Formats: sequence, structure tokens, C-alpha cells
Amino acid sequence: MPKIVDHQERKSNIAEATWRVIIQQGIQAATVRKIAAEAGVSLGALRHYFSTQHELLLFAMNLVKERVTARILAIIHTDLPPREQVAKVLLELLPTDDGSMAEMEVWFAFTFHLRSAGDKSAELDDAIYPLIVRLIDYLDQHGLLRQGLDKGDEAERLYALVDGLAMHAMLEPERLDRERMVRVLNVHLESICFG
Repeated sequence: MPKIVDHQERKSNIAEATWRVIIQQGIQAATVRKIAAEAGVSLGALRHYFSTQHELLLFAMNLVKERVTARILAIIHTDLPPREQVAKVLLELLPTDDGSMAEMEVWFAFTFHLRSAGDKSAELDDAIYPLIVRLIDYLDQHGLLRQGLDKGDEAERLYALVDGLAMHAMLEPERLDRERMVRVLNVHLESICFG
């Protein structure tokens, strides 16, 4: 009886192997041969799923985005109070554990690689800024945003804070651990929210 293969799962496994190669050796070392070896598949099997290295890298990059998006959607569909929902969503954008740290490292590597290569075909929009704009609007719609704040300025400030925390957590994880990131986010939310 032939073995039943879940093609989406196989593609995801290959993408995760791509992440491991990038984290361990850098994106320049993420050759099809090294990725196939890391995934435990033949070159032919890898090429069955991804005809080019570029296609594989884009799939691996988008898998990061899909997983973060799925976690955010799970938070949004809870009955948590609005401010707590916003705080939890913001934490999903930060490297707070080994898994999210790996995703962040891979995301930054892909972003810098594709931009430096001048790749116009790749969707480089990380969707973080539009999400933050929606979070600020969400707080405002629930009457939680302090009066007199400029929502556009607050979105930029929160975007800068999240990006800065993410970058510094990657560069100095001992100094900027999960607990400190939670405190910094909460202090910021307290500065712009009622209650």
C-alpha cells in the first residue's frame, strides 16, 4: 500500500528546515542542498515541492507570517477585555520564547536579504504597522484611548516601540527578556489608555 503523504505538512517541514539552516548558518548558507539535508529529503523530493530556491525562501518566509497571524487571530476571537487583547496581540509580535525568537530571526534575515537583493516580487509588507493602526483604533472604539491623543502619532510610537523591543530582544536577550518586554508594553499602554 503506498504511503500517504501530507504535501502541506511536507512543505512546512522543509520550510522549518530552511529556518534552522538560516538560524545556524545565515541566509547566504541556505542552499537547496543544505536545506534538503536538514529536512532529511532528497534534492529531487525538495524540487518536487519547490522548483526554485527563491520559491522555497518565499514559502518559508510566508509560513512565519501565517503562524504569527494564526496566533493573533486566536487572541482576537477570545472574550478578553480589549486592553488585555491588545497587550497579548502585541506580545505575539515580539520574540518572547525560543519559537518566536526563531521566527523573528528568520523574518529579519528574509527581509534584509530580499530587500538587499532588490526583490520587488516578494511581499515584504510585514503587516505590523497596519495591525498597530487597527489596535489603536480598537482601543479608541472601546473608549480606552486617552482624550487628545493623535492616533496616527500613537500608532507610529507603538510601532517604533514594538520594532525596537523586537530588535533589542534579539541582540540582547539576557537584558531584554519576556518579563521586561511585558512591563515596557504595559507601561506604554498605561500611558495612552484609561483604566
